[in-house]
Amino acid sequence: MAERAGDGDVAAFEALARRHGPLMRAYARRLARTYDEADDVVQDALITAWKDIGSLQDGTAVKAWLMRIVGRRAVDAGRRRKSHGNVDEQPETADKAPTPDQAAVAGSARQALSTALARLPEEQRRCWVLKEFGGQSYEEIAEALGISAASVRGRLARARTTLVKEMEEWR
Repeated sequence: MAERAGDGDVAAFEALARRHGPLMRAYARRLARTYDEADDVVQDALITAWKDIGSLQDGTAVKAWLMRIVGRRAVDAGRRRKSHGNVDEQPETADKAPTPDQAAVAGSARQALSTALARLPEEQRRCWVLKEFGGQSYEEIAEALGISAASVRGRLARARTTLVKEMEEWR
């Protein structure tokens, strides 16, 4: 599929975008400050991917390649952001919980996790998001971030330790 897209096949690229788009968006949402910014990041990443897919040497690594592009675009968006808004001020999505109590608990948990994730160093947060939200293996994360699998394990261990401590207050 990646080879066909690299040869200019629009339908093949659209199929890749449909297949990997939800994961790209989930990753971008964890790295960006707002959903609108995350959508912009994914759009920029897909434009970059379309332009550069011909240079992709290993078509089987397209998922990791796309995630690497999303990560870079998210970092770029963060640098461009003029105001560094407080995570507490970000709008929350509508909760589909059946009761107000459940909605309050779920919202509180999301907010606590979002705050804790924002406090993590960038490289730990990226590893954690790829693993926990993206479901990627250590090897896939290592490839996406251009680091060793041992580094991924270390970053994930530090991120998990920090998140457990940060979320302790919420419990």
